[in-house]
Amino acid sequence: MENNKITRRNPEGMPDPVGNYTHITKIPRNAELYVTSGQIGTGSTGELPESFNLQLTNTFDNIKKVLQAEQLSAENIIKVNIWATEKIDWDFMYTEWSQLFGEDYPAMTIGYLTELGLPEIKVEIEIWAAKV
Repeated sequence: MENNKITRRNPEGMPDPVGNYTHITKIPRNAELYVTSGQIGTGSTGELPESFNLQLTNTFDNIKKVLQAEQLSAENIIKVNIWATEKIDWDFMYTEWSQLFGEDYPAMTIGYLTELGLPEIKVEIEIWAAKV
C-alpha cells in the first residue's frame, strides 16, 4: 500500500460486505480531513419533496455540490453515514450510489431512525473525506 494514497480494502478472513461498501478505508498521515454536516433532500429552490427517492436524489446532488466546493470528488470520500426514517429502496439507492462512486466504495454505516431534524426529512447523509 502506498503511504500517500487513500486505500480501501476488505481484510482476509472477513465476510464479504453485504452491500456496496468497503470494510476499511485508510487515509495517510497528514491528509486534510473534511467532514460535512448531514446533507438532506432539499432541491435547488429549497423545496423538500414528499417522496423518499426524490429526497435521496437531491441529497446526492447536494453531496456532489459540497464536494465540488472544496475541489473534492468521490475518490476523496472515506466514510459515509446514512440515516433514514423509511426503508431504503436499495435498487434505487445503489443507482445513485454507483453514479457517485463507480465501484470504489468507501466505508459506510446505515441507521434507521423514527425522526430526523425535521419531521419531513426522510434521509440524511454525512460525508467524511480526505485530501492527500
